[in-house]
Amino acid sequence: MVLIDLRDILSFPQGDNATDTVINNIHFNLTTLDYWNYTYYPTNNTLSNGSWCFLVDSPYTPVGLLPNGTFLNSTWCYLATQPIGDRARAGIGFAVAFALCLVFVLVNLKKHGELHLPAEKRFYPIGRRWQWYWSIFVCTAALIGLFTGIDVDRYRVVELPIVLNVFFWFLMQMGSMALVWEGVRHWGSWMERQFIDPNPFVLQQTDKRGMFEFWLPLFFYLWLWLNFFLIVPRNWGAIELQRSPDQTVQNALPAATDGRFKAATFCLFVCWCTIMVSLWHSIRHYEPRNRGLFNRVIGFLGYMPFRFTLMVPLALAIVAYQGLCAWDFGLSPLNVKTNLLAMYLGGYAPSLLIVIIQVIAGFMRPNEDRELIRQRRERGQAIDQELGLVRKPAWWRRVNGDIPTGSMRDRIMRNVREVGGGRPTAREIERLAERRAAEAEAEANNRSNTIEMNEMRRTNSVRSSTLGSAAPPPYTPYGGKSDQRRSERTVQMAASLLFPGANPEAPSPAERGRGLDVTNEPTRRPGTSERSSSTASGVSTSGPPQQIRSMLDI
Repeated sequence: MVLIDLRDILSFPQGDNATDTVINNIHFNLTTLDYWNYTYYPTNNTLSNGSWCFLVDSPYTPVGLLPNGTFLNSTWCYLATQPIGDRARAGIGFAVAFALCLVFVLVNLKKHGELHLPAEKRFYPIGRRWQWYWSIFVCTAALIGLFTGIDVDRYRVVELPIVLNVFFWFLMQMGSMALVWEGVRHWGSWMERQFIDPNPFVLQQTDKRGMFEFWLPLFFYLWLWLNFFLIVPRNWGAIELQRSPDQTVQNALPAATDGRFKAATFCLFVCWCTIMVSLWHSIRHYEPRNRGLFNRVIGFLGYMPFRFTLMVPLALAIVAYQGLCAWDFGLSPLNVKTNLLAMYLGGYAPSLLIVIIQVIAGFMRPNEDRELIRQRRERGQAIDQELGLVRKPAWWRRVNGDIPTGSMRDRIMRNVREVGGGRPTAREIERLAERRAAEAEAEANNRSNTIEMNEMRRTNSVRSSTLGSAAPPPYTPYGGKSDQRRSERTVQMAASLLFPGANPEAPSPAERGRGLDVTNEPTRRPGTSERSSSTASGVSTSGPPQQIRSMLDI
């Protein structure tokens, strides 16, 4: 079999002699071109040797060629040198629409993401924000893909822009499915939150319903990640090989319609079925049930929010178009010369409409915490009406002067001024200690001994302990310069006044052995309400008899 050399078919134009060729009125050495293995492609006016590629049409024609294969004043093939086409113009229009939606999505995220009630462990705040996070992801991926799609038209030779364009288009499709899923899932969570708000124990989290709601998101994201891994991790270089019709048929077409793209479509369809199951589950458990198949279908469509009536079919359109691209390369965005009407209507319009519907519904719906507060207020008013209670309006207390004047900060500062702090507090403690010591000493001096019976008293307070014993010595303030010593003396004195028997002062070394000596002083008989601390057993018999003056002494 004889092989046909492409260089024989695409020969260089004739020049002045056998070693000369003329391209755009510029003479090149044909021997040098053959030596460096350059080939001339008149279909796109390029010179290439597999490693280097240069444009040779006007005004990009090189002015000369050096013997070492260097072109003078040359232009690289992989540059945006062409004017924008219809694909780029339509992409710019869709990019502007996605950019406007991104602004409104951020506004809705601020509105619905705010917390007006304490966060609950059962309903995390991030759960209501995921749908808006995915909306931001969809808009961002669409913007990047559409703006990189401009260079698909402007590149003379197909290269990286087509890969970036379709790469972010696939990410946008995955994000759109996740956006619809999070909207449906959170709607079911919101229905559950309203259902259990009057009675948090009416539904258990570990029952069959709760465990189904726990595993269903994991099942959805499993198939979504399978769709991602079947599409993204691959050799995208084959998609770039669309520089000639033969090259497109031999390389790009098989790569764009392989089995992995077909399997990825099936994974995306499983995600759509999971969305429908989540809708059915939420309506079944949190809405009134209907009897009969026909009534259940009508109830399913009636209880489902109107935005889902539009978003779920659009999500199915995304799955259908991705499957169509996996079988028909002529309608796929991976094709440089694709059908633009099919590409933008089937590839970008459903995702854009889903984001627009989500934004409009977000503006129409209130913040969930505010809505829950309103429902609680209505339930409280209904209960008060049943009990016959009439609550006064909020302005009633202000009119009648029940609310203290001044702000909370003013009241706190007033309390601080009354209590004090720092050295003023220490001086107040010293003043209190001196006053208590003076009162105890005066009471001890004025005490009369003519009472018939000793007073029943406690020993854990200053007043009670000073009535039956000697008064404590007067308090002498510390006169040194050490603030630490002054504080210690103050605290020690305050503790001795509050707990007189808790921390007795340690005896001096000279007095440590006195307790062992036998004293010659007569033993004082304790009062009738005191226990004797004497260890002598003969005190009660050797002492003088007790003089009973009243029946109270017995």
